[in-house]
Amino acid sequence: QVHLVESGGGLVQTGDSLTLSCAASGRTFSNYFMAWFRQAPGKEREFVASISGSGGSTFYEDSLKGRFTISRDNAKNTLYLQMNGLKPQDAAVYYCAARPQVNINLVYTSSGDYGYWGQGTQVTVSA
Repeated sequence: QVHLVESGGGLVQTGDSLTLSCAASGRTFSNYFMAWFRQAPGKEREFVASISGSGGSTFYEDSLKGRFTISRDNAKNTLYLQMNGLKPQDAAVYYCAARPQVNINLVYTSSGDYGYWGQGTQVTVSA
């Protein structure tokens, strides 16, 4: 079992930056492939970014490349999402997710690929 707790959400203005954190506990953090998803009201949960267990490989939703950066600190059992140039359309509940890393050559972008989820943290962006 992996327990995930997100933090760092809040109300920001358009163009601001925000860093989300996800604290993990329960198992060896580096053995888990991690990702961020987001869900806006009335919309499906969508993939944001993912990172391999070592942190050496990252993958982003195309439209977010260059603005969002995913990273992890395995010594602190923590996943991060740095978000720059925030836009009103970035407003959503952001979730971190984990799955055991079986094959480092695979990238998982579907929410159904992940078995462990945090409770989410709200990000609101005012125009």
